[in-house]
Parts: sequence; structure tokens; C-alpha cells
Amino acid sequence: MINTILFDLDGTLLRFKQDEFIDLYFSKLAKVFTGLGLDPGLCIKSVWAGTRAMMKNDGNKLNSERFWDNFGKASGVNEELLVKVEAACDGFYTSEFNEVKSIVDYSEIPERLVRKMKEKGYTLVLATNPLFPECGVHSRLEWSNIDKNAFSLITHYGNSSFCKPNLGYYREILQKIGKESKECLMVGNSPGEDMIASELGMHTFLVIDYLENETGKEITEFRRGTLVEMESHLLSMP
Repeated sequence: MINTILFDLDGTLLRFKQDEFIDLYFSKLAKVFTGLGLDPGLCIKSVWAGTRAMMKNDGNKLNSERFWDNFGKASGVNEELLVKVEAACDGFYTSEFNEVKSIVDYSEIPERLVRKMKEKGYTLVLATNPLFPECGVHSRLEWSNIDKNAFSLITHYGNSSFCKPNLGYYREILQKIGKESKECLMVGNSPGEDMIASELGMHTFLVIDYLENETGKEITEFRRGTLVEMESHLLSMP
């Protein structure tokens, strides 16, 4: 019996097009590096280097450690300055980053659904790909007015050592929340990153409003529907 729901964030609970988000996000982030007297172009390339390192993480280090190790190597920033860069980025995620909210297609459904499923007694996990610091994830939740306290676990780069679509990411979640895969429903908008949880025996629901399927993966095998249909399905659960 399903008693736990894992929600993806970007493109699922938080409705936007990934390419629009990336363009605006990096235009804002570049100003942080400029303010520190660093080459913004080189630093953005270094962010991508750190992101690639997180995506390849094998569980031996936290994603945050992978990111900053590789950012430092790619940018040539020494350890002393790296501490200042990290602090400045954390500050960015609670301030200028919130301007990116302008691209969000706001809906009342995510907040309402999370609240109601919590009231129904389900364990909730925010299973967002852990590429951002905790403060960055919390800020994005606020864009949809979702209460972060509704979740028993929120994945971010400081508490995760794998990324989607590595199955280790989902195994790590199951271990942390003490659940078996058959008890869980993974809700997301990516066949490759989210629906792969089915390989562990999780139930799945593919949200198609902002579908991310660059590889053209066949989706007919998955239960799927719009955000509205997903809400109806979840609310019909006992």
C-alpha cells in the first residue's frame, strides 16, 4: 500500500520551462561573481563543471563537496576565496535568486495538493534533483507557497551523494525515510530522471504539462496526466 509520495520540484510542483529558468538564473548568478571581482564567464563555466561532477557522483562524497572541489579546480579560486564565494552564493539564493520567480506559471494546485496529502497522513518527500544548496531549494518552494515543513525529507546538495537518474539517489531516500519502494509513489515530469524510480519497484506518475523528455523516451508505460489530473488521482487515494 502506498503511504509515501515523492514529489519532484522543477517542472512538477514548480511550473516553468527549464531553458527559460537556466538563462535567467545564470544571468543573475553571474552578478555574484562580478561583485567578488571574478571573471563571471569563467565562473559560470566552473558552475557547470561542478554540476557535471555532482551528476556523476558515486556516493563517496556529498554533492556539495563534489561541486565546490570541482568549481575550485575549474576556476582556479583558492580555498580562502572559495569560502567567500560559497557564502555569497548562499546569500544570492535568499535574495536576487527570487527574481527568477517571474518565469513561473503559478498555480494554486501544488500548495493545495501538498497540504491535503499531508493532512491525509502521507509521508511526503521533496525529491528534487540535489544540485542546489538547501536555501536555494527552500526559496523555490516559496515561489509556489508550499510549506517546507510538510516534507519529511527535502533533498539538496548538502544531504545527498547521488543525483537523478542514478538509482542510488532513490535508494538513499528510501534508507533515510525507512520505507520500502513498494510503499512509495514518485511524481515527476521527467521519464528519464523521475520515472526511473519504477526500476526499484516504486509506483510512478508522470506530469506532462512541462514534460522534459530530451531523449524521446517512450512514456506510454507510465501512468501520466496533467497537473490537474495528477491532483485528482492523488486525492482519490485512501
